[in-house]
Amino acid sequence: MSEATAAKIVETTMQTTPKNATHWTADEMARRFGVSSSTIYRLWRAHNLQPHRVQNFKFSTDPNFVDKLRDVVGLYMDPPTNAIVLSVDEKSGVQALERTAPILPLREGIPARQSHDYRRNGTTTLFAALDTLTGKVIERCLPRHRHEEFIEFLDHVDRSVQKKLDVHLIMDNYATHKHPDVKEWLAAHPRYHVHFTPTSSSWLNAVERFFAEITSRRIRRGTFGSVAALKRAITAYVNDHNKTATPFIWTKSARTIIRKINKCHAIYGGLH
Repeated sequence: MSEATAAKIVETTMQTTPKNATHWTADEMARRFGVSSSTIYRLWRAHNLQPHRVQNFKFSTDPNFVDKLRDVVGLYMDPPTNAIVLSVDEKSGVQALERTAPILPLREGIPARQSHDYRRNGTTTLFAALDTLTGKVIERCLPRHRHEEFIEFLDHVDRSVQKKLDVHLIMDNYATHKHPDVKEWLAAHPRYHVHFTPTSSSWLNAVERFFAEITSRRIRRGTFGSVAALKRAITAYVNDHNKTATPFIWTKSARTIIRKINKCHAIYGGLH
Protein backbone atom coordinates (compact mmCIF):
# COMPACT_ATOMS: atom_id res chain seq x y z
CA MET A 1 0.00 0.00 0.00
CA SER A 2 1.38 3.38 -0.98
CA GLU A 3 1.85 6.26 1.43
CA ALA A 4 -0.72 8.23 -0.52
CA THR A 5 -3.33 5.48 -0.06
CA ALA A 6 -2.54 5.23 3.64
CA ALA A 7 -2.93 8.99 4.04
CA LYS A 8 -6.24 8.87 2.18
CA ILE A 9 -7.55 6.10 4.45
CA VAL A 10 -6.65 8.12 7.55
CA GLU A 11 -8.29 11.23 6.10
CA THR A 12 -11.43 9.28 5.15
CA THR A 13 -11.65 7.76 8.64
CA MET A 14 -11.46 11.12 10.38
CA GLN A 15 -13.46 13.32 8.03
CA THR A 16 -16.23 11.16 6.57
CA THR A 17 -18.80 8.52 7.48
CA PRO A 18 -20.10 5.64 5.35
CA LYS A 19 -23.55 5.77 3.79
CA ASN A 20 -26.32 4.96 6.29
CA ALA A 21 -23.90 4.53 9.21
CA THR A 22 -22.36 6.74 11.88
CA HIS A 23 -18.77 5.46 11.69
CA TRP A 24 -16.44 3.26 9.68
CA THR A 25 -15.71 -0.38 10.39
CA ALA A 26 -12.49 -2.02 9.27
CA ASP A 27 -14.38 -4.25 6.83
CA GLU A 28 -16.18 -1.30 5.24
CA MET A 29 -12.98 0.68 4.91
CA ALA A 30 -11.17 -2.33 3.48
CA ARG A 31 -13.82 -2.75 0.77
CA ARG A 32 -13.68 0.96 0.00
CA PHE A 33 -9.94 0.90 -0.70
CA GLY A 34 -9.48 -2.67 -1.85
CA VAL A 35 -7.17 -3.74 0.98
CA SER A 36 -7.47 -6.29 3.79
CA SER A 37 -9.19 -5.59 7.09
CA SER A 38 -5.96 -6.40 8.94
CA THR A 39 -4.24 -3.65 6.97
CA ILE A 40 -6.89 -1.16 8.11
CA TYR A 41 -6.50 -2.30 11.72
CA ARG A 42 -2.72 -1.83 11.57
CA LEU A 43 -3.10 1.62 10.06
CA TRP A 44 -5.67 2.70 12.63
CA ARG A 45 -3.48 1.44 15.49
CA ALA A 46 -0.48 3.32 14.07
CA HIS A 47 -2.49 6.57 14.05
CA ASN A 48 -4.38 5.83 17.30
CA LEU A 49 -7.76 5.93 15.53
CA GLN A 50 -10.75 4.21 17.14
CA PRO A 51 -13.85 4.91 15.03
CA HIS A 52 -15.99 2.56 17.12
CA ARG A 53 -15.57 4.68 20.24
CA VAL A 54 -17.33 7.91 21.17
CA GLN A 55 -17.02 10.09 24.26
CA ASN A 56 -19.38 12.70 25.62
CA PHE A 57 -18.53 16.33 26.25
CA LYS A 58 -20.40 19.44 27.28
CA PHE A 59 -19.30 23.05 27.43
CA SER A 60 -20.30 25.07 30.47
CA THR A 61 -22.37 28.16 29.70
CA ASP A 62 -21.87 29.61 33.17
CA PRO A 63 -21.14 33.36 32.75
CA ASN A 64 -18.93 33.17 35.85
CA PHE A 65 -17.09 30.07 34.72
CA VAL A 66 -13.57 31.48 34.96
CA ASP A 67 -14.06 33.03 38.41
CA LYS A 68 -15.60 29.83 39.82
CA LEU A 69 -12.92 27.67 38.23
CA ARG A 70 -10.12 29.75 39.72
CA ASP A 71 -11.83 29.74 43.11
CA VAL A 72 -12.21 25.93 43.27
CA VAL A 73 -8.81 25.10 41.76
CA GLY A 74 -7.25 27.57 44.18
CA LEU A 75 -8.74 25.64 47.11
CA TYR A 76 -7.32 22.39 45.73
CA MET A 77 -3.84 23.67 44.99
CA ASP A 78 -3.40 26.22 47.81
CA PRO A 79 -5.85 25.36 50.62
CA PRO A 80 -6.32 27.90 53.43
CA THR A 81 -4.69 27.35 56.81
CA ASN A 82 -6.68 26.39 59.90
CA ALA A 83 -9.42 25.11 57.63
CA ILE A 84 -10.74 21.98 55.97
CA VAL A 85 -11.78 21.79 52.31
CA LEU A 86 -14.67 19.40 51.66
CA SER A 87 -15.89 18.40 48.23
CA VAL A 88 -19.59 17.65 48.75
CA ASP A 89 -22.31 16.00 46.70
CA GLU A 90 -24.99 13.33 46.83
CA LYS A 91 -25.45 10.17 44.79
CA SER A 92 -29.19 9.70 44.62
CA GLY A 93 -31.20 6.62 43.73
CA VAL A 94 -28.58 4.05 44.75
CA GLN A 95 -30.48 0.81 44.24
CA ALA A 96 -30.43 -2.22 46.52
CA LEU A 97 -30.49 -4.83 43.75
CA GLU A 98 -30.65 -8.49 44.66
CA ARG A 99 -29.58 -10.90 41.92
CA THR A 100 -31.89 -13.87 41.44
CA ALA A 101 -28.92 -16.26 41.44
CA PRO A 102 -25.49 -16.22 43.12
CA ILE A 103 -22.67 -14.58 41.15
CA LEU A 104 -20.57 -17.22 39.39
CA PRO A 105 -16.92 -16.79 40.41
CA LEU A 106 -14.03 -15.83 38.16
CA ARG A 107 -12.36 -18.75 36.39
CA GLU A 108 -9.40 -19.06 34.06
CA GLY A 109 -10.45 -17.53 30.76
CA ILE A 110 -13.96 -16.74 32.04
CA PRO A 111 -14.93 -13.52 33.87
CA ALA A 112 -17.23 -13.52 36.89
CA ARG A 113 -20.86 -13.69 35.79
CA GLN A 114 -24.06 -12.42 37.32
CA SER A 115 -27.68 -13.08 36.43
CA HIS A 116 -29.37 -10.61 34.13
CA ASP A 117 -32.50 -10.37 36.26
CA TYR A 118 -32.77 -9.01 39.80
CA ARG A 119 -35.18 -7.83 42.47
CA ARG A 120 -35.39 -4.16 43.43
CA ASN A 121 -35.37 -3.76 47.20
CA GLY A 122 -35.49 0.02 47.41
CA THR A 123 -33.07 2.90 47.13
CA THR A 124 -30.97 5.22 49.26
CA THR A 125 -29.14 8.49 48.70
CA LEU A 126 -25.44 8.58 49.52
CA PHE A 127 -24.30 11.99 50.79
CA ALA A 128 -20.52 12.35 50.88
CA ALA A 129 -17.92 14.97 51.75
CA LEU A 130 -14.34 14.33 50.60
CA ASP A 131 -11.62 15.93 52.72
CA THR A 132 -9.14 16.96 50.04
CA LEU A 133 -6.24 17.23 52.48
CA THR A 134 -6.48 13.64 53.75
CA GLY A 135 -8.65 11.91 51.13
CA LYS A 136 -11.01 10.68 53.86
CA VAL A 137 -14.76 10.69 53.30
CA ILE A 138 -17.63 11.66 55.59
CA GLU A 139 -20.73 9.77 54.47
CA ARG A 140 -24.37 9.44 55.38
CA CYS A 141 -27.09 7.42 53.66
CA LEU A 142 -30.53 8.99 53.80
CA PRO A 143 -33.88 8.04 52.20
CA ARG A 144 -34.19 11.04 49.86
CA HIS A 145 -32.16 13.98 48.57
CA ARG A 146 -34.28 17.00 49.48
CA HIS A 147 -32.96 20.04 51.32
CA GLU A 148 -34.13 18.49 54.62
CA GLU A 149 -31.79 15.53 54.13
CA PHE A 150 -28.99 17.82 53.00
CA ILE A 151 -29.28 19.85 56.19
CA GLU A 152 -29.25 16.62 58.19
CA PHE A 153 -26.02 15.70 56.39
CA LEU A 154 -24.54 19.13 57.13
CA ASP A 155 -25.33 18.55 60.82
CA HIS A 156 -23.45 15.25 60.55
CA VAL A 157 -20.49 16.99 58.91
CA ASP A 158 -20.51 19.67 61.60
CA ARG A 159 -20.29 17.02 64.32
CA SER A 160 -17.44 15.29 62.47
CA VAL A 161 -15.17 18.31 61.89
CA GLN A 162 -13.11 19.89 64.65
CA LYS A 163 -14.81 23.04 65.93
CA LYS A 164 -11.62 25.09 65.63
CA LEU A 165 -11.51 24.71 61.83
CA ASP A 166 -13.19 26.78 59.18
CA VAL A 167 -15.02 24.61 56.63
CA HIS A 168 -14.90 25.32 52.89
CA LEU A 169 -17.61 23.43 50.98
CA ILE A 170 -17.21 22.81 47.26
CA MET A 171 -20.62 22.01 45.77
CA ASP A 172 -22.45 21.98 42.45
CA ASN A 173 -25.45 24.14 41.60
CA TYR A 174 -28.16 21.63 42.48
CA ALA A 175 -31.24 23.48 43.77
CA THR A 176 -31.10 21.64 47.10
CA HIS A 177 -27.74 23.25 47.88
CA LYS A 178 -29.24 26.72 47.41
CA HIS A 179 -32.54 26.24 49.22
CA PRO A 180 -33.47 29.11 51.61
CA ASP A 181 -33.36 26.73 54.59
CA VAL A 182 -29.84 25.64 53.63
CA LYS A 183 -28.79 29.28 53.33
CA GLU A 184 -30.27 29.89 56.76
CA TRP A 185 -28.31 26.93 58.18
CA LEU A 186 -25.09 28.26 56.67
CA ALA A 187 -25.75 31.74 58.04
CA ALA A 188 -26.17 30.21 61.51
CA HIS A 189 -22.80 28.44 61.11
CA PRO A 190 -20.39 31.24 60.11
CA ARG A 191 -17.35 28.96 59.95
CA TYR A 192 -18.77 27.50 56.72
CA HIS A 193 -17.82 29.01 53.36
CA VAL A 194 -19.50 27.82 50.15
CA HIS A 195 -17.80 27.58 46.76
CA PHE A 196 -19.94 26.58 43.79
CA THR A 197 -18.48 24.82 40.78
CA PRO A 198 -19.43 26.19 37.35
CA THR A 199 -22.56 24.68 35.81
CA SER A 200 -22.02 21.49 33.77
CA SER A 201 -18.61 20.98 35.39
CA SER A 202 -18.99 17.90 37.59
CA TRP A 203 -15.39 16.97 36.66
CA LEU A 204 -14.28 19.81 38.92
CA ASN A 205 -15.89 18.29 42.02
CA ALA A 206 -13.37 15.91 43.59
CA VAL A 207 -15.96 13.76 45.37
CA GLU A 208 -17.22 12.55 41.97
CA ARG A 209 -14.09 10.42 41.74
CA PHE A 210 -15.03 8.71 44.99
CA PHE A 211 -18.56 8.08 43.71
CA ALA A 212 -17.13 6.46 40.59
CA GLU A 213 -14.83 4.32 42.74
CA ILE A 214 -17.46 3.05 45.17
CA THR A 215 -19.89 2.39 42.30
CA SER A 216 -17.44 0.24 40.34
CA ARG A 217 -15.83 -1.52 43.31
CA ARG A 218 -18.75 -2.10 45.69
CA ILE A 219 -22.19 -1.20 44.38
CA ARG A 220 -22.49 -2.19 40.71
CA ARG A 221 -21.57 -5.86 41.20
CA GLY A 222 -23.02 -6.17 44.69
CA THR A 223 -26.22 -7.95 45.62
CA PHE A 224 -28.31 -6.54 48.47
CA GLY A 225 -31.39 -8.07 50.03
CA SER A 226 -32.50 -4.79 51.58
CA VAL A 227 -31.70 -1.09 51.76
CA ALA A 228 -30.25 -1.71 55.22
CA ALA A 229 -27.80 -4.22 53.73
CA LEU A 230 -26.83 -1.73 51.03
CA LYS A 231 -26.23 1.00 53.61
CA ARG A 232 -24.09 -1.33 55.73
CA ALA A 233 -22.01 -2.20 52.68
CA ILE A 234 -21.50 1.48 51.82
CA THR A 235 -20.49 2.36 55.39
CA ALA A 236 -18.08 -0.57 55.57
CA TYR A 237 -16.50 0.44 52.27
CA VAL A 238 -16.05 4.04 53.42
CA ASN A 239 -14.51 2.89 56.71
CA ASP A 240 -11.98 0.74 54.83
CA HIS A 241 -11.31 3.57 52.38
CA ASN A 242 -10.57 5.98 55.23
CA LYS A 243 -8.02 3.63 56.79
CA THR A 244 -5.75 3.93 53.76
CA ALA A 245 -6.90 7.26 52.31
CA THR A 246 -4.36 9.51 50.62
CA PRO A 247 -4.56 13.26 49.94
CA PHE A 248 -6.44 14.42 46.86
CA ILE A 249 -3.89 15.95 44.49
CA TRP A 250 -4.99 18.41 41.81
CA THR A 251 -2.25 19.04 39.24
CA LYS A 252 -3.64 21.35 36.53
CA SER A 253 -3.71 25.09 37.15
CA ALA A 254 -6.73 27.17 36.26
CA ARG A 255 -4.69 28.81 33.49
CA THR A 256 -3.90 25.43 31.93
CA ILE A 257 -7.55 24.35 32.08
CA ILE A 258 -8.78 27.60 30.55
CA ARG A 259 -6.25 27.31 27.74
CA LYS A 260 -7.38 23.76 26.98
CA ILE A 261 -11.07 24.70 27.06
CA ASN A 262 -10.47 27.63 24.71
CA LYS A 263 -8.69 25.26 22.33
CA CYS A 264 -11.65 22.86 22.44
CA HIS A 265 -14.04 25.72 21.75
CA ALA A 266 -11.95 26.71 18.75
CA ILE A 267 -11.97 23.14 17.39
CA TYR A 268 -15.52 22.03 18.13
CA GLY A 269 -17.17 25.41 17.89
CA GLY A 270 -16.14 25.58 14.26
CA LEU A 271 -18.05 22.39 13.51
CA HIS A 272 -21.45 24.00 14.18
